Amino acid sequence: MTRMLSCVGIAVLLTVGTHAQPAAPPSATAPTSFLVFLQQRPLGREEVRVVRTADGWSVQGNSRLGQPIDVTTGRAEIAYDANWQPRSLIVESVARGQEVQLRTTFADGKATNEVFADGKTSTKVDEVSADSVVLPNTFLGSYAALAQRLQGKKAGDTITAYVVPQVEVTVRVVAAADEQIQTPRESIDATRFDLKIVNPPPAGEVDVNLWASKTGLFLRMSIPGQALEMVREDIASSGTRTAAFSLPGDERVTIPASGFNIAATLTRSNATGPAPAVVLVAGSGPVDRDETVAGIPIFGHLARGLVEAGFVVVRYDKRGIGQTGGRAESATLNDYAEDLRVVVRWLERRPEVDKNRIAVVGHSEGAAVSMIAGEREDRIKAIVLVAGPGTTGADLILEQQLHVLDLAKIQGDERAAKIALQQRIQAAVVKGTGWDDIPEEVRRVADTPWFQSLLQFDPADVMKDVHQPVLIVQGELDTQVPPHHGDKLLAMAQARKRKADAQIMKVPGVNHLLVPAKTGEVTEYRTLTGAEVVPAIPAGIGAWLAKAMGTATK
Repeated sequence: MTRMLSCVGIAVLLTVGTHAQPAAPPSATAPTSFLVFLQQRPLGREEVRVVRTADGWSVQGNSRLGQPIDVTTGRAEIAYDANWQPRSLIVESVARGQEVQLRTTFADGKATNEVFADGKTSTKVDEVSADSVVLPNTFLGSYAALAQRLQGKKAGDTITAYVVPQVEVTVRVVAAADEQIQTPRESIDATRFDLKIVNPPPAGEVDVNLWASKTGLFLRMSIPGQALEMVREDIASSGTRTAAFSLPGDERVTIPASGFNIAATLTRSNATGPAPAVVLVAGSGPVDRDETVAGIPIFGHLARGLVEAGFVVVRYDKRGIGQTGGRAESATLNDYAEDLRVVVRWLERRPEVDKNRIAVVGHSEGAAVSMIAGEREDRIKAIVLVAGPGTTGADLILEQQLHVLDLAKIQGDERAAKIALQQRIQAAVVKGTGWDDIPEEVRRVADTPWFQSLLQFDPADVMKDVHQPVLIVQGELDTQVPPHHGDKLLAMAQARKRKADAQIMKVPGVNHLLVPAKTGEVTEYRTLTGAEVVPAIPAGIGAWLAKAMGTATK
C-alpha cells in the first residue's frame, strides 16, 4: 500500500490514562458532502456519514480525489464503541490505478490489519492504545471521529491516533479558539483547533487545523504545509463567513450585483472628508475575504496597513464563496472581473470615498482579475499586481508542476509521463475534446469554466490595453509565482503604447503569502502560522498609490 503519511500529513494524539467523554452528536447524520482542495484548487469530494449503532458509533463514507493523490474510495467504514474506542475498519479503494483493500480489527491493545495491494495480501499487527482515533489516509472523513474526541480539549492536551496500517502517532493541541461560522441559514458556534501531529522519526511534525461545532460535528480541516483543505460543502460555497479577524472601523456591507449580492467588509480610515479607496482582490480557491492561507489573514494585514496610510479599504467574499451569492463552479476570470467592477462602482457612491481615487490591489490570481477589470473600467485609477502571473495560465501551471517534480526528484520516463499527462489535460480543457485517455476523476476536477479561463489568460494581451499606473509587488522567495513573473509584467507595463507609470517593488525574504520565509516552498507554510505580512508591503503600496493617484479632486 502506498505510504501517504508524509504526503497527506495525517496523524493523531497520545493520551495517558482516561479522557473526558466527548459530547454526543445527533444519533445519525445525513450523508454530508465535503469538498477537498489542494493548493487552493479543487481536488475532489467526500461523502461522510456518522451513524449511531446499537452498540456504538460508525463513521462511513466514500471519496474521489484526483491527481496528484489519485485515490477513489468506494467504501469506508470505521466502527467505534459507545465511548469512541475503535473496534474495526473497512476501506476499499483504488489508489493510483491499483485496487487496495484494508480490513482492521482492534482488540487487546492490538490492531490486526489485512492489506490487499498490488495483487497480494499481507497481514500486519501493531500495538495501539485502546482509545486511539483511526485515521486511514484514503478517507479524510475519518476526521469526524477526531472532531468528537477534541471536544473540551485545550492547549497542551493530547490524544492518540492510528494512521492505518502504518503507525500510531501523537497529536498535541497547540491552541483552541472559538470562532463563528456565519451562513445565510445559521451561525455556527465553532472551535478551531490548531494541532501538532508528532510522527515518529524521521517524519517529524505536521500542523493540522480542524474546525468542529460545539456538538462535535466535523466542519473543516486543513494541512497548511501540504496546502490541503477539506471543507463541508455548505460552508465552502453557500454564503459562509468565518469571523476570526477584524479591524477597528470594520463595517459589514452588502453590494448588489447581477442576480446576487456581494458580501464585504469596508474599513474606514481616520481621514476627514472623502478619502482614497482600495479594493483588495483575492487569489484562487475558496479563500475568505481576509484571504486566510495557512492561518495567515493576508488581506486583513494588508487592509490594516492601508487604513493606517489613510485609505478606505474594501475586502470582499468572491462569487459563491463566504456570504457572497452566485455559483463558484461556473465562474471564470471574466466573471470575477465583472464582480470587481461592481464593487468599484458601488464604492464610488460612498460619501467617505473620493470617487476619483479608487485603486485595486490583486494578489496572485486576483492580479489577473484586476488587470482584466482595469482594462474595462475607467473608474479604476491605479492597479497593484501582487505576485501576479507574467505568463499564460497554461505556462504557469506547467511551471508549477515542473517545480513539484524537481522537489520530488522525479526524472526520466516517469517525469516525461507526468508532464505529458498535464499537457493533455490542459489541451482537453481548452479544446473541450481529447478526454478519452484521461481518467474520468481527473476530468471532473479539471474540466471547469474557471480552469479553462485560467489556462487561456494571457497577461500580455490584457496589459497592452491597461491604461492605469501599475505597481508590481513581488516576493523574492515566491515559489508559486516565481520572481521572473514580476519582471515580465514590468516589461509589459513599460511597453504599453499609452504610457503610464509602471514600477516594481521586490521584497527580499518574502514568499507568496507576503510573509518572511526561509525557502518560500509551500511545504514551509505549515511553520509560518501566525506570521505577519511584511509591513513594508502595505506601506510601499500606500506611498505609491498616494503619488500615482495624486491629490483629491472634487
